[in-house]
Amino acid sequence: MSENYQAPAALLRAQQLANLTDTKLRIPVIGIRVGLDFLVGLIPVVGDLIMVGVSLSIVAMAKSIHVPRALRIAMLRNIGIDFLLGLIPFVGDVVDLFYKSNQKNVRIMEKWWVSQNQHKIQANSQQALEDWQKSQGQQ
Repeated sequence: MSENYQAPAALLRAQQLANLTDTKLRIPVIGIRVGLDFLVGLIPVVGDLIMVGVSLSIVAMAKSIHVPRALRIAMLRNIGIDFLLGLIPFVGDVVDLFYKSNQKNVRIMEKWWVSQNQHKIQANSQQALEDWQKSQGQQ
């Protein structure tokens, strides 16, 4: 049997949080996905500060799984762009519809983790395929 090889819990939590903050709800008719970042960001300044705190927790999760400092700095840059644009009345609200910094940051984490674990992932996939073939009576 193949070993169940999964992403670390911190990455899975970051994915869930990014979904909640950036894409949890779909606006009917226009089909744009929004999350808490957009909704809470409607509260001037305070909403943006609250969401920066949430975004920084994703960076902390990245640090906990040893994402390199240079990538974490890129993540902080994404948060900074989102925050600064969010401070501009109306423009910031529109930016929140399209600039999903938490999703961008989780993609950075995912790409790094996959690059670090590519051989294990491939071996696990190969083993799972072999196990499936055996269960189907194939070789």
